[in-house]
Amino acid sequence: MEKFTELIHLFVTVFLSTFGSLMVLPAVTDVTMVAVCPGQDECSLAIYLTGFQQASIGMGTVVMLPLIGNLSDQYGRKALLTLPMTLSIIPLVILAYSRTTGFFYAYYALRTLTAMICEGSIDCLALAYVADNVLERQRTSVFGILSGITTAALVCGTLAARFLSTALTFQVAALLSMLAAVYMRIFLEESLPQSENLTQPILKSGQDDHCQDDGDLPRKPMVSKKIPSIQAIISLLKSSVTFSQAAIVAFFHSLSYGGLQASIMYYLKARFHFSKNQYADLMLLVGVSGMASQLLFMPLLAPLVAEEKLLAIGLLGGIANALLYSVACSAWVPYATTIFSVFAVFIPPCLRSIVSKQIGPNEQGKAQGCISGIISLANIISPLIYSPLTALFLSEDAPFNFPGFIFVCIGFAIMIAFFQSLLIRAAPPISSHKSSSSSILA
Repeated sequence: MEKFTELIHLFVTVFLSTFGSLMVLPAVTDVTMVAVCPGQDECSLAIYLTGFQQASIGMGTVVMLPLIGNLSDQYGRKALLTLPMTLSIIPLVILAYSRTTGFFYAYYALRTLTAMICEGSIDCLALAYVADNVLERQRTSVFGILSGITTAALVCGTLAARFLSTALTFQVAALLSMLAAVYMRIFLEESLPQSENLTQPILKSGQDDHCQDDGDLPRKPMVSKKIPSIQAIISLLKSSVTFSQAAIVAFFHSLSYGGLQASIMYYLKARFHFSKNQYADLMLLVGVSGMASQLLFMPLLAPLVAEEKLLAIGLLGGIANALLYSVACSAWVPYATTIFSVFAVFIPPCLRSIVSKQIGPNEQGKAQGCISGIISLANIISPLIYSPLTALFLSEDAPFNFPGFIFVCIGFAIMIAFFQSLLIRAAPPISSHKSSSSSILA
């Protein structure tokens, strides 16, 4: 029961944080267009700014996510959650105050800098927290529930953005992000592998530690020794064929997803003149279908269908979604494609579950951080490929008249991930012999 309560507090923390950060998404495109290209529906500068920001964030997170995950194995998930949850508040406060051109560029700069640390780190640490407290055979279902909580936050945030003004949207988002950080610090219990206890502050060197009256405690290595090297990450990838295959799938799926993020809003703006409310309606449909899938279907399917098969099904849904976007001839088509979200949402929890079962309990943060770093690497490359293509094929200088060509390229990247996923075979979990006395469902 105690472990169950800890997971409930984690879910509430993730929900509030995601609610605050995602509810601004429908409004950001309009704010960007008004600040950079007022009165226009097509703006190459806005596309390039978004792509540059995405690549910059990826460059930061490819280093920071493995580091944060590795540090959390030593100093606890809660201690490391504090940093990204606090930093993510700052950019929201800026646009909550004003959305003029000057304030937009201040937001743009600070959002880029803070996201180099924050982007993906809350999800990474939440996944490691779940792995600390849930048995291997049931992680796929619980990872799916965690993803469903995130999707539910997207639905609630999008619904709120649909009815709030732009100014109020950013104000409410900033307040929710503050509330999430406070809730986490008050209610969430610390979690370490094997139910260890923290023996020193995160920034204190092990050389300064002294023995306590109740006996000698093991010294923690210095923080500088916890920075994972490239060789260490390569060694981790080589530790399991299944792990390396999952990493390849994660890379190509993220390469495609990053392209979708960088282009879809501007594509819909240029092709069908979408506004904030229409973005919100579309995101709401995607969120509801994804939430139903993760919270209802996936917990039922996970015990019956192997997670590598669910992963392949999800990738097939992603391919179909991208190809339908490429031939969209009317504004109703993007709404119709949301049916594929029911399957596409299988991908992240299945990948994370496959990875978690190949690594021992003392390295869950490192493993999840490694996969998150690979995803960030894809996010560096993705805008370099897709942003110029999006700007080119939405402009009058396109080599041929096919505005949806970008989605054909996205579908091709997902197809590579799909064929790689077919090679994944269930392998005996590395940590299967480990003690599960700390697991919630033991």
